[in-house]
Amino acid sequence: VRLVESGGDSVQAGGSLRLSCAISRATRSGYYMAWFRQPPGKERGGVAAISISGYTNYADSVKGRFTISKDLAPSNVNLQMSNLTPEDTAMYYCAARRGGGDWSSWALQPDEYDYWGQGTQVTVSS
Repeated sequence: VRLVESGGDSVQAGGSLRLSCAISRATRSGYYMAWFRQPPGKERGGVAAISISGYTNYADSVKGRFTISKDLAPSNVNLQMSNLTPEDTAMYYCAARRGGGDWSSWALQPDEYDYWGQGTQVTVSS
């Protein structure tokens, strides 16, 4: 299982970025996916998640600004981010896991995910 993030960059407040997570062949189906972020000096927290059937779940801080989606070909999970603020500055990680239980209860919990990418840095300046 291999996840590779891309798309991180430095932008001005109010700008937009699109992050992508390329998923290896082994993870093209049957996995729940999510984006997490870790600001400097803080713990990793959930940003957005997408279920196998396409349901989505967002952290309150990004609702209305971020959109998670997935492509079938190539097999990517994307995070479209708009109206960025300096508080969005963080290393962003893609994660995956098999299902189980009530997805909505664990969708944004980092400890629930088994596979992680190496991260992509997003820096937002004021």
